[in-house]
Amino acid sequence: MWGERAPSTHPEREQDQMCSLRAPVADDYVLVGELARWRDRFIQNIQSAGLLLEKVQPAKKTIHYLKLSAPWDVLVYYAEELCLRAPLQAQPHPDFNTSARVLQKLWVPNVMADFVPNRPVDYYTCAFRKSKMEKFLGSEDHQNYFSITQRHRIVYEILARTVYGKRKHAEVGAARLLNEGAFKAAFPLHEGPFELPDYEISPDQLNKRQILYHYWARWSKWYKYQPLDHIREYFGEKIALYFAWLGFYTAWLLPAAIVGTFVFVSGIMTMGSNTPAKEICESGGHYLMCPLCETCKPWNMSDICPMAQVGYLFDHPGTVFFSVFMSFWAVTFLEYWKQLSPESLDLSVMMYETGSSVLRTQAGNIANISSSMVNLALILLMGQVYTALAEQLTKWEMHRTQTQYEDAFTFKVFIFQFVNFYSSPFYVAFFKGRFVGYPGHYGTLFGMRNEDCGPGGCLIELAEQLFIIMIGKQLINNVQEFVIPKVKAWRQKKALASVKKAQGGLEPQRWEQDYELVACEGLFDEYLEIVLQFGFITIFVAAFPLAPLFALLNNWAEVRLDAHKFVCEYRRPVAERAQNIGVWFIILEALSHVSVIVNAFLIAFTSDFLPRLLYRYKFNSDLHGYVNFTLAYAPPSYNYSSHGMCRYKAFRDENGSYTLVYWELLAVRLGFIIAFEHVVFSVLRVIDWMVPDVPESLELKVKRERYLAKQALADNQEALLVSGSWRAAQVSAHSGVHTLHSRLYEA
Repeated sequence: MWGERAPSTHPEREQDQMCSLRAPVADDYVLVGELARWRDRFIQNIQSAGLLLEKVQPAKKTIHYLKLSAPWDVLVYYAEELCLRAPLQAQPHPDFNTSARVLQKLWVPNVMADFVPNRPVDYYTCAFRKSKMEKFLGSEDHQNYFSITQRHRIVYEILARTVYGKRKHAEVGAARLLNEGAFKAAFPLHEGPFELPDYEISPDQLNKRQILYHYWARWSKWYKYQPLDHIREYFGEKIALYFAWLGFYTAWLLPAAIVGTFVFVSGIMTMGSNTPAKEICESGGHYLMCPLCETCKPWNMSDICPMAQVGYLFDHPGTVFFSVFMSFWAVTFLEYWKQLSPESLDLSVMMYETGSSVLRTQAGNIANISSSMVNLALILLMGQVYTALAEQLTKWEMHRTQTQYEDAFTFKVFIFQFVNFYSSPFYVAFFKGRFVGYPGHYGTLFGMRNEDCGPGGCLIELAEQLFIIMIGKQLINNVQEFVIPKVKAWRQKKALASVKKAQGGLEPQRWEQDYELVACEGLFDEYLEIVLQFGFITIFVAAFPLAPLFALLNNWAEVRLDAHKFVCEYRRPVAERAQNIGVWFIILEALSHVSVIVNAFLIAFTSDFLPRLLYRYKFNSDLHGYVNFTLAYAPPSYNYSSHGMCRYKAFRDENGSYTLVYWELLAVRLGFIIAFEHVVFSVLRVIDWMVPDVPESLELKVKRERYLAKQALADNQEALLVSGSWRAAQVSAHSGVHTLHSRLYEA
């Protein structure tokens, strides 16, 4: 791309329809607009900054394209000003990644490995200095010395700094001209088509975009390693880091999904030994329960037999173990990322057997599912409102740097979305049914009786909420990611149909094809989607052990959907540098710590784990009589008035006062929370201490890079001579060094 311009396939078009401000130039960047809206001063100023310009008008009275390129002198000047990295010495790639070495030792074929041609060379680098040009590799080759992404970055910076009006009015930069409608688009060009040619071609002859499509963005590559070296070379470090993090997180989800599925299946296998559920199903009319509402009638405990059995899947000792496991998993995952910076029942038959009484007792359950679906729709709608509100609030704060602006915006959006997505699960888990009162003395709010959990308990309602919100959001997001770019591209092509017609059927040029693509919307929504998912699989995992499995399945699709968008459907974004995933890591750490506390309270106050444990210890190890133990008698005045002798779930005496068991259980619950929190956080501190923030191999690489930089940039080379032993140690270290990027590739 950066060599001589390829000969035109339609020379008469070049001659008749192209107006050049200078001689034909290489295409670093493209501005698109209508002739009447060109900002002449802006164009003059970017010319004064040294950029080469070429204006293309495919046909009369149609869209104009302004192609921009930075000559060598401009590239050198801005490379030093922007502290771009320049190559000092090539470093070898490791032959195998971690999983490949493990599989090789186990003599297991590695189906995830894939040979990707033209793997970029990795270099030791330092900040570019014009005065030390001769010290850098390849400096004599002016055409290819700066990478394509570096050239894009330099042109982007010039466009962002160029004044078109009054500086005191902030009339600066192409971005504002885009907002004002002076330009319709501004983007760097893709490197050719992504489709493979019809004829047979050697893999080494594919362009970089074709390589990414053929070896990464296709669905058939869902089980292959991501070619992160190629992604970084084509899209820059920021986008490569996102895909590295997403791949790393998805890989870590595999053990969590396996354990969670095992816990869920173990609940199915042990369902037949659930003594409380057996007592409920066999109780007949023995337990007459008080009405669930003012106009309802008493009902029998046996009516909720199916819900009692299903509820055991989400409330058995295995879920407690899984909560502890996921707490350790979350923090260990973040520590390792930082180091690199995842008896069965036929319910339909049972429902038929129980008849119309079940329909009455299941009304609350059906209402909960319906309300969860409506809640999901409102959550998605309010999410757009909260994002717009956060953007406006952040603009009012007038941050000095783009990084400060992005961090503040990200934090606000996450806080809004945290409340938006997690408020209803928090309500069901910790507030619903807590302030109901007791028969004859029910708590009210605005004259209405406070809401109670359904007959099956709050935990199964929480599981239903989590399933509908998490899975529904994932499905809707994936459909949107698949459909919306295609709809936008179709609308863009339809809008340009008249332009194509005016061209008389001529073959579109690269810049015209890229203009038909969708503008890249960045990584914010992608990060937000996965971070919210991380909250669902950690904060409420005690109630929904299958959450990691659904997250894993979603992320397998997410990687390919995002890859396809960036390679095939988005205009090429400007490559950005990044050292880590930014403020998102801080949010993930906060979520992992919140999850420990929330799961402790969930097990203590929402689950029946501790009441059953207390009953086993004090009364019966086989839980015989447990159901009767958890039920209280309504006060005589309430019973004899209209309903007879009815029961309700609570630890109260006949006068409605709390019994001694209630206070004993409260002490057990509080003690469990303290013990759970202290044990988990103590182990997490040990994990934090055991896993170094910077791995030894990366530390050696950094030291060697600094050493080479000093050698290259020092004016007095003699002053940098070191002992032979130090040089020998450095050479020895070099053979064992893996770069951070290589380690991410292994993940």
